[in-house]
Amino acid sequence: MAAPLTEDAVEGGSNETGLIVTESSSGDIKRPQFGTRFLTDPRQVFQHNAWDNVEWTDEQEAAAKKKVLENNQPLPSEKQEEFDNRANEYWNDFYTIHENRFFKDRHWLFTEFPELAPQCSLNHEFCPDVTGTDDRRQDSLDQEQHGESAALSQTYEDFPGSSASYRILEVGCGVGNTVFPILKTNNDPGLFVYCCDFSSTAVELVKTNPEYDQGRCFAFVHDLSDAEANYPVPNGTLDVIVLIFVLSALHPNKMQASISRLARLLKPGGVMLLRDYGRYDMAQLRFKKGRCLSENFYVRGDGTRVYFFTQDELHKLFTEAGLEKVQNLVDRRLQVNRGKQLTMYRVWIQCKYRKDRVQPPETQG
Repeated sequence: MAAPLTEDAVEGGSNETGLIVTESSSGDIKRPQFGTRFLTDPRQVFQHNAWDNVEWTDEQEAAAKKKVLENNQPLPSEKQEEFDNRANEYWNDFYTIHENRFFKDRHWLFTEFPELAPQCSLNHEFCPDVTGTDDRRQDSLDQEQHGESAALSQTYEDFPGSSASYRILEVGCGVGNTVFPILKTNNDPGLFVYCCDFSSTAVELVKTNPEYDQGRCFAFVHDLSDAEANYPVPNGTLDVIVLIFVLSALHPNKMQASISRLARLLKPGGVMLLRDYGRYDMAQLRFKKGRCLSENFYVRGDGTRVYFFTQDELHKLFTEAGLEKVQNLVDRRLQVNRGKQLTMYRVWIQCKYRKDRVQPPETQG
């Protein structure tokens, strides 16, 4: 069975994981860039494992669009329904086969998402002021949030992490390749990390990891696509929600309700962080005929599914959930397999969307 091709799988733990993001169509100002390796001489392409900020030619983009159109014949509705109904089974099979061998820890996490960095919740040393507010107003707002957190903790004393001052939830945690780097790196005593996955096999692998600490982390099984399912925390209690290569696994018709449900969990000023597949990524272009479920939505050989986004689609999902844009960027990279002399064009989208600070904290009904 073919395994899902993710950023982690391609990079394979290489330390050459520098990321470059380009300005979005809606006018984001370029931020300080992680990767600085640019391919100026095509003859040197196999000198390194990856090249940053690779712009496509018109011919490349036209060829990508043509390839997608050629394979854009959706499977019969009964087959689509079968993949939807058996989604849990396919993901459990995936983690049973691969366990923790397939994915690598995401070493780029704290550069791209400083909200997850050590002490971020306490002194903002690693947290850029992305909103443009001055430091004094920022500190005042943070004090208000910590006060709200304490008040909520007194009201809801029966949920995991109720006494924490900074709460992070990762949805689609897999075997913990985001959760464990956070726990290992961030020693904030007020930090509590929640993590969930659709696959009970994946969650069990997290819980049996020797680095799993029940005093700082709570792992649970959850179906993101079920907008009616409860989370183990009240609304308005989370500082950060992380979605890394997970939203793309949902049926497109279920994405909006799922994001809107997650948004209710955020505190005012809380952020939702996403990194996922972009339109015309190499993984999309590799699909053959007979794998298309609907436009830009495919099923892999192992039965798991994947969608390929545009910036505008993600912006619409987040803003309709009541969140405001902080970042919406495209990361284009050229990955190189020097042993096989192969080049692979990757396209990922990275987003940060914030809940308005003036909203009152929500409570779970």
